[in-house]
Amino acid sequence: MTMTSMLKRVRRAAPAASLLAAAGLLASASPGAAARADDPPVWVYVGTYTNTKTPSEGIYKLEFDSNTGKLTPKGAAAKLQDPSFLAVHPSGRFLYAVNELGEFQGTKGGGVSALSLDPATGDLKLLNQQPTSGGAPCHLTVDAQGRNVLVANYSGGSVACLPIAQDGSLNPMSSFIQHQGHSVDPARQKGPHGHSINLDRANRFALAADLGLDQVLVYKFDAEHGKLTPNNPPFAKVEPGAGPRHLAWHPSGSFAYVITEMGNTIDVFAYDAEKGTLRELQSVSTLPADFQGTSYCAEVVAHPLGKFVYGSNRGHDSLAIFVVDQESGKLTPAGHQSTLGKNPRNFAIDPTGEFLLAANQDSDSIAVFRIDAQTGALEPVGEPISIPKPVCVRFASRTPSGK
Repeated sequence: MTMTSMLKRVRRAAPAASLLAAAGLLASASPGAAARADDPPVWVYVGTYTNTKTPSEGIYKLEFDSNTGKLTPKGAAAKLQDPSFLAVHPSGRFLYAVNELGEFQGTKGGGVSALSLDPATGDLKLLNQQPTSGGAPCHLTVDAQGRNVLVANYSGGSVACLPIAQDGSLNPMSSFIQHQGHSVDPARQKGPHGHSINLDRANRFALAADLGLDQVLVYKFDAEHGKLTPNNPPFAKVEPGAGPRHLAWHPSGSFAYVITEMGNTIDVFAYDAEKGTLRELQSVSTLPADFQGTSYCAEVVAHPLGKFVYGSNRGHDSLAIFVVDQESGKLTPAGHQSTLGKNPRNFAIDPTGEFLLAANQDSDSIAVFRIDAQTGALEPVGEPISIPKPVCVRFASRTPSGK
């Protein structure tokens, strides 16, 4: 059994105790057990900004060797406008990208592009595009059943759901919710700014971090009909002015980690999967105590075994490393690692859990790091790879799961 298939079993295990027992089994395996020498490489896709001086063409494809961490660029896979954030369908045969624009196909707001993904070649082919009815869509996710794409609109301050057709293309949106209100920062929080939307492990609730409201809004999610309806209570709060940005789940589904862009913190929440409610447990800084400059957080990612959590700092240009207490979900700081570039945005951990890939937007590079299985520390692997204006990194195996 490969490490990837073992990890899938871990994620499907409902009880946290079973998950942690499986995690312990994986953690005790030798480093070489993560990937056999004859395992095929994995395709990696990078979303970028195209509306800059750097000549980005859209979505880039790279080949990743999970034995060595070697990353090989394979050129532009799809030429699209500002495909900043990406999501891969559970089947591995489709990829979706936001078009982070203020105007799309002649109408106000941004869009979403649906593309087919050839597992053998890694090639992408545009299927269709749909508007999101909100400006600058900046994050999206595909539900666990592969039926819908959910999108967060940043400047529009809204969230939307678009059903997926049998051929992977997108139907017009089935649900749209406009956020209302503001928070305390007059420069950044005069109105709502939807910054991400994530589904819980049971595919029952959608959680949307809104930077402008200092809230993580919770919606009941009907996958069959593609409908979002406010939960009760409808949101959890963060510190005023902190600006919640992205969310990562502990693999048990019992804890959520919310990174705040302006507060430079990761806030730890206990999650009640039956009620869809969040209860804050801890708020921990992502920056060194002696840091004096200006920095803003971007991404938060939990290791697939639940042992570590990482957050990216733009300004300090680092990844903050935390060790997770498996009982409480709380974090203990374990240091920082330079991303070897400027303005690190999204980053991703490969399916084996051995490597982390970080996108440095302002130095046009992707850096690869090996993860220490005991401490979570990051060791650079080779030199960063050149990719123009990288924003988002997503893995897709050559051998897709599902239909």
